Amino acid sequence: MRVRASLPAVAAALLLSGCHHGGVEAASPSAARLVARAPLAGPGFPPDAATARERLAGLTVERGKNGETYKRENFGRYWSDDTDAVGGRNGCDTRDDVLRRDLSELREGDRNPCVVVSGVLHDPYTGKTLPYSYRRASQIQTDHVVALAAAWRGGAYAWTPQRRLAYANDLDVLLAVDKQTNQDKGSRTADKWQPPRAAYRCEYARRYVGIKAKYGLSVTPPEKTALQDMLGTCPAAAAGRNRP
Repeated sequence: MRVRASLPAVAAALLLSGCHHGGVEAASPSAARLVARAPLAGPGFPPDAATARERLAGLTVERGKNGETYKRENFGRYWSDDTDAVGGRNGCDTRDDVLRRDLSELREGDRNPCVVVSGVLHDPYTGKTLPYSYRRASQIQTDHVVALAAAWRGGAYAWTPQRRLAYANDLDVLLAVDKQTNQDKGSRTADKWQPPRAAYRCEYARRYVGIKAKYGLSVTPPEKTALQDMLGTCPAAAAGRNRP
């Protein structure tokens, strides 16, 4: 695993919920190269709304537990590459992995291809177009689609520390999004917060359900109803079983 020094721009983009950047970067890149954006991992959500409904039906429905015992450090204090989660052990910082996956017009450093020098985010939550630069404070943050506190209440309180660390750094759980919108969302569940951009709610619900199913997390009755409602917004093509 590479060890890298903290970046001011990254520090400015920490999650409101307490996520911290744990990589260190020896030197800022002196040059950059334009690269084609390619997914670092497959999407961690059901391929269509019908599959999402099936997985949602299989989740345990119960009231959240142990919310008063949640602490951010229960999921690790910093981003970590030292996990078996999607994107783990690839030598790059988790946040850089998210930026490399989610930004377009991507430029990486010549010295260290892990470092994202610049790019553009088309924010799924709002539809905003947000530029990113390594050298400037960013309006982009990394969101846990199912927030850490929500995962804790849904069953993560009973996990091992290593499983919680994996969850916090799993690319299937993470999205690059608009900073203010991420802060507005906080640790709210699907019954208390939905993406302002209505066109994204279908995909948001699919991803959210996929994360819950992948990690065996429970849902509350209002949360399940809200997810069913959002899946009901899926276009007819997305709602069917469009499987290969």
